[in-house]
Amino acid sequence: MTKDVVDLIMNDHRELEKLFDTLLNEPDKRPALVPVMTTLLTAHSRAEESEVYPAAREAGGEDDVEHSQKEHLEADQLAKQVAETDPDSADFPAVLQQLIDAVRHHVEEEEETVLPGIRARIDDSRREELGEAFLASRAAHLGDQPADITKSELEQQAANAGVSGATSMSKSELQDTLEDEAES
Repeated sequence: MTKDVVDLIMNDHRELEKLFDTLLNEPDKRPALVPVMTTLLTAHSRAEESEVYPAAREAGGEDDVEHSQKEHLEADQLAKQVAETDPDSADFPAVLQQLIDAVRHHVEEEEETVLPGIRARIDDSRREELGEAFLASRAAHLGDQPADITKSELEQQAANAGVSGATSMSKSELQDTLEDEAES
């Protein structure tokens, strides 16, 4: 199995796409698969935010990281809505579709700009180190839902999004500020 962080991220993207297809096309599986999808999405996002985005920023990808982080913030909000919506309700398909559209847009941009930039600006051995760190962080967050976020993780999101003054904000103030920063 590859340890290159770019390949690992793309593998997660393919796994999420499979889950999205099943959630869209097999409504009877929704109650069991929604928590699986939201936990994979959350674990993947937290691992990128803590391990990959800071390295990409240092390697000259500041604008890409800020944009990607803002898309993560939007996906977190939408994933919370999906998790809070009854999978058997008439509203569920529309709420799910909003999340899917946002994540697919993010994946497309990330695979066209951010990940090629990481391959170009970060050498193979560093990408393998990042891959190991990504996997460890992702594993630590498996089981987390979008609302399960610490103040230090919010501060990391703020740093990735280019928000200043985050350390002086309360957790609640930081959450409100980041909600305003989300791409929509």
